[in-house]
Amino acid sequence: MDTELAIASRTGASTRQAGAVRVQAPGRLHLGFLDPAATLGRRFGSLGLVIDGLETVVELEHARTDAFVAAPDAIAELTRARTHVETLRRATRCRTPLALHIRRALPAHAGLGSGTQLALAVGRAFCTLFDVAMTSSQIAGLTGRGQRSGVGIAGFDVGGLLLDGGPRSDGTPAALLSRIELPAAWRVLLVFDPRARGLSGAEEKAALATLPPLPRETSAEICHEVLMRLLPGAAGAEFAPFAIGLTRMQRLLGQHFAPAQQGRCFTSPAVARLIEWIASHAPSAVGQSSWGPTGFAILPSAQEAEVIVAAARLAGVVEAGLTLKVVAARNHGATITSLPGVDEGSG
Repeated sequence: MDTELAIASRTGASTRQAGAVRVQAPGRLHLGFLDPAATLGRRFGSLGLVIDGLETVVELEHARTDAFVAAPDAIAELTRARTHVETLRRATRCRTPLALHIRRALPAHAGLGSGTQLALAVGRAFCTLFDVAMTSSQIAGLTGRGQRSGVGIAGFDVGGLLLDGGPRSDGTPAALLSRIELPAAWRVLLVFDPRARGLSGAEEKAALATLPPLPRETSAEICHEVLMRLLPGAAGAEFAPFAIGLTRMQRLLGQHFAPAQQGRCFTSPAVARLIEWIASHAPSAVGQSSWGPTGFAILPSAQEAEVIVAAARLAGVVEAGLTLKVVAARNHGATITSLPGVDEGSG
C-alpha cells in the first residue's frame, strides 16, 4: 500500500473524486543538517520532528467559478496557494473551476515548514479531488519544495522523528532513511517570537552560499551524535542520550550558522535567553528550528514541561512578546478527509 492510500485508509478518505477535500498538514521542527557542504561526500541530510498542535488546514472543492479565500491570519498565504493550484492545473490539465479555503496556516518564516506544508496540502487536496495519482515527492517537485530537506515531505506523509539522506543526484527530494515514533510521554516546549523572522527563499540561498563549508570533523561529529546517541535514545525511550545528542548537534550547527544570524546561534535573542535558561535548569534537548526564530526544548514529560514553564515565568526569563506552547510529537502525517461538496450536501 503506497503512502497516500495508507493515509486515506487511516482517515476514511476516498481517493476517488470527491465533492470537497479537507487536508490538515502538521508543522515540523527542522533539527539540523548532517553535512550541508558535502565535506563528507553527500550534501545536506536532515533531521526533523513532526509536532501536534500546529497545522495548515485547506479545503478545496469544485465550484462554478474560481474562489480563493483565507482566514484572517492566513491571508498572506493566498498568493502562494493560488500559484500552486495553477501549477497543478498545468501539469494535470484539470482546469475546472475550484474554491479554495485556507482555514488555518502555520506561521510563515518561523521554522515550522509552512511553505512545504501549504504546497503539499493544496497538492494533495487537488489530487484527491481529481483522482490524480501523484506522490508527495512529485507534488513537492512540481511546487518547488524539498530542494534541500526531505523531512517536511516525509512528515506530511508519515509523521515522527525523521532522518533523510539529502537530495538525490537527479535533484529529486531526499529519500527517508529513518522514522522513529518518539515516546508518547515526551513533550516539546515551543518558544515563539513573532517580532523576529527566519531566513527563507533567496535570503536562505544567499546565506548558505556565503558561509564557509562546515568542517569535515564537525560533520562527522554530528553524524556520530545522530547515529549513536540521538536515534538510539529515541528508539529505546532513553531520554538522556537523545537530549545530549540533539543539544550537541544544535550547538555545533548554531555556531556554524551564527554569521548569517547576526553572529548569534539563535535568530531571536529573547528566545536564546529563555532556551539557555531552560537548558541549565532542566534535563532537556534544546535548540532552534531551522533559521528560527522558533526555539524548542524537548522534555521527558508533560509535568516536567509545565514545571519548567512555571519556573521560567517566576524567574522572569519569559520576556514580553514571547509565546510558549507545549505540544506532543505527532507520529502520523496529514489528515485527509472527503467532504460533501456545494452541490452534494442537503442544501
